[in-house]
Amino acid sequence: MTYSIVALDPATGDLGVAVQSKFLAVGAVVPWAQAGVGAVATQSFANVTFGPGGLARMASGMPAHQALERLVNADPLRSQRQVGMVDARGGAATHTGGSCFAWAGGLTGPGFAAQGNILAGPAVVDGLVDTLVGGGRPFPELLVACLAAADAQGGDRRGRESASLLIVRAGGGYGGANDRWVDLRVDHHDDPIGELGRLLDLQRLYLDRPAVGDLLPVDATLAAEMRKLLTKIGAEPGGRFGNVYQPMNPDAAAAAGGDKADRPMTGTPGPTPSNWDDAWQDALWDWMGVENLEERTAAPGWVDPRVLAVLRVRARAA
Repeated sequence: MTYSIVALDPATGDLGVAVQSKFLAVGAVVPWAQAGVGAVATQSFANVTFGPGGLARMASGMPAHQALERLVNADPLRSQRQVGMVDARGGAATHTGGSCFAWAGGLTGPGFAAQGNILAGPAVVDGLVDTLVGGGRPFPELLVACLAAADAQGGDRRGRESASLLIVRAGGGYGGANDRWVDLRVDHHDDPIGELGRLLDLQRLYLDRPAVGDLLPVDATLAAEMRKLLTKIGAEPGGRFGNVYQPMNPDAAAAAGGDKADRPMTGTPGPTPSNWDDAWQDALWDWMGVENLEERTAAPGWVDPRVLAVLRVRARAA
């Protein structure tokens, strides 16, 4: 009822699992991963202990094939299980029990394991592998493309329902506090892979930081445009967005110290024109906070072009 690909990005060391199924909330069951350790997909009457169990064994230094062998051999229902594993060194293994519903099977190669059951045929797994090996996209988008290619070959022969993408990297989670760089789930949808791709686009918008070289300098012309756009949506200095993040306890906030200038930002401050002062800079930042664009904060004197694009869209709709 499920097809998945478990893979290592050799360029970055990121580890990921992409999965689609005619099953509710597949992302709550199949994908498991830990940065610097490995990734696991457990499916077909899934034994969810294979996720933490496989990661624990790989964390101890056991290669993927040995970790998988140990888990499968100890499982009395191994003939009904399907599992794929990849370790942080690129070792890979897959298991398809003889009692898995047809068509069922898997393939491995350097840094990947692809598998599925109740599929239209072996071309579904071939689609996963060929797309991964073909590359040509950033790792997250590549894994979603693998699912799309498998679906184009017939996918799960019962249909579509849910999909998930989990990618881990050390310090890659929100605020750098964990390793869950991408953790997206489509629990029930007529086009779960398409929706997964849409959510990935949103994650890129909200959580990616811009490159310094992509930032636009705020000159007088751009400042005039941003003032006009912010005013049109009510986000000018003193406008309705200026009070959104007022603290519940102003005295405690003041005692704690810190202000907007302390927030993480890309780049170093640059010159600003006479029509762009601190009040307008704060107004832009306040609006960005409402739009969940804080990760795209640029140093004063600069603006992220994707922030500018969103601002233009919001103003057109106002």
